[in-house]
Amino acid sequence: MSETEGSAGNGPAGGEKPEPYRVLARKYRPRSFDDLIGQEPMVRTLTNAFETGRIAQAWMLTGVRGVGKTTTARILARALNYETDAINEPTIHMTAPGVHCQAIMEGRHVDVVEMDAASHTGIDDVREIIAQVRYRPVSARYKVYIIDEVHMLSNQAFNGLLKTLEEPPEHVKFVFATTEIRKVPITVLSRCQRFDLRRVESAVLIRHLKKIAEAEHVSIEDDALRLISRAAEGSVRDSLSLTDQAIAHGAGTVTALAVRDMLGLADRVRIIDLFETLMAGDAAGALKELRDQYASGADPAVVISELADFTHLVTTLRYVPESTEDAAISPMEAERGLALSRKLSIRTLGQVWQMLLKASEELRSTTTPRQAAEMALIRIAHAADLPSPDELLRLVREGGGAALPAGAAPRGADGGSGGGNGSAPRASALPAAPGSGEAGHAGRAAGTANAGAQPRLVASGGGARLEARARPETAPQPVSDEPVIGSVEALARLAEDRRDSLMRVSIRRYLRPVRFQPGRIEVALAPEAPATLVGDLTKRLHAWTGRRWVISVSSAKGEPTLDEREAEKRASLIDDAANDPEVATILAAFPGARITNVTLRGGTAEAEAAELSPAEAAEADFTGDPEEFLDED
Repeated sequence: MSETEGSAGNGPAGGEKPEPYRVLARKYRPRSFDDLIGQEPMVRTLTNAFETGRIAQAWMLTGVRGVGKTTTARILARALNYETDAINEPTIHMTAPGVHCQAIMEGRHVDVVEMDAASHTGIDDVREIIAQVRYRPVSARYKVYIIDEVHMLSNQAFNGLLKTLEEPPEHVKFVFATTEIRKVPITVLSRCQRFDLRRVESAVLIRHLKKIAEAEHVSIEDDALRLISRAAEGSVRDSLSLTDQAIAHGAGTVTALAVRDMLGLADRVRIIDLFETLMAGDAAGALKELRDQYASGADPAVVISELADFTHLVTTLRYVPESTEDAAISPMEAERGLALSRKLSIRTLGQVWQMLLKASEELRSTTTPRQAAEMALIRIAHAADLPSPDELLRLVREGGGAALPAGAAPRGADGGSGGGNGSAPRASALPAAPGSGEAGHAGRAAGTANAGAQPRLVASGGGARLEARARPETAPQPVSDEPVIGSVEALARLAEDRRDSLMRVSIRRYLRPVRFQPGRIEVALAPEAPATLVGDLTKRLHAWTGRRWVISVSSAKGEPTLDEREAEKRASLIDDAANDPEVATILAAFPGARITNVTLRGGTAEAEAAELSPAEAAEADFTGDPEEFLDED
């Protein structure tokens, strides 16, 4: 609040002529550092500098709009030229108006030159400054040049200013202000003392607005102040402009409802109700609430934005519960948001956040925003309705073939899961009963006598699959100097060992083995095999083994290629898994789900730790559509 204007009204006093109305941002503009709010570090530095006589030749003030850059520049000019009957030296403590104070604060002092760099960007404007700095001030102690939005100067203008800025006359000071500090050349920054003006905290801003409301004799609700401070985003000027508008909107009485209508905001209570409805998986209730808000005049885009804002609040309260002390958060928001942060998992909140961001993009590009918002809410409610892995396993184990419920409550923090993009995370291990379809299938697929191999059930929104890994049938053979090539598998493994990925793919895809002998290989080729495959493979084998190999193409049909065997094995595994009762229960519970892959794993810890050979890993591993295949273990 200013010293002389803070308590003055705009109405007539006695028989005097009424003063013209001035907006609050101008009427309550700070006139000294005591009035400046939210910039204590800068004020402390400048106070110490003035008291010790270490006054810089140039200052660079940066920060977002409305935090006090130009005002600080004027206060600096006033402090440099402060003069009264008792004080005739630069000082921060300006207890009474000085000789030059009024003219400086009103921007009309002859020795304090304010220039808007947005409209004076060229070298000619800087040349004018350079020509004037040689002359001493007319009446003040210092000639002060205030250049606002200095980043708008051209490169030539900056270069022309460098020499004067580095060695200015003793009677000249420069104060620069900018919102785009990165656009200012480093050569200019190095010649200035830089101060980063911070956004004003909500609590400080609310106290400031409350004082001004009392001085203006305006009744304003606390919730209205919270809404204004939140919309201002730390800008004092924005907050005062919004307060001015709210006073006019409410005819002298400012309520939270009036501010919400003025800013086009949705009712915060109804937004939280809508959020809780979504987290309960109640799509019908969410649609009804959205349509009621739409009928009341709420913008669907604003509703989605407010939902995203509340999702962010709930997520941050999970890790920083003391955020409830923020003055911009109402007690109701803090209480309900903190309760939700303890119930919902981070995975749920993160997925809801991503879906709301996606919905915001859709709303910007659609011609039917209400329909787009409704579709987004349906997606979120459907994702929140999916059971967590723990619930799924419990239902499968305890319920047997019973159908899963159509709805589920929101997952808590211990559930380790939540709704998201429609896919539930993978379930934990599900032991198979001895002799069950999975265990028997694992034994057949691994080609071993390890009957204790227990597959693992993996569920996802796109499907379900079994995982198992059997112990290798035989121990690894010692490596000799010359590789033994007795099968097409060994040939593909040799290509992989030599890091020839293209030849390995060709061997697996096009070679149908007929006969393997030392130094001689007889194969049949797939119809789509390249014409140069046999010649290329002969050259590779000679380079890999150091001996000549004869590769002939047989007229016999040959055995299936490695890729054909893998496809057949995969189809057999998927068929066996689909016939399993527990898997069938899960598939029935998730319409549209399908099995994308089955991986085998042995039943013992040693078998699980055993590493498959590259060729076996290639046969046993299959990567499906990334949207349908998600590992989160």
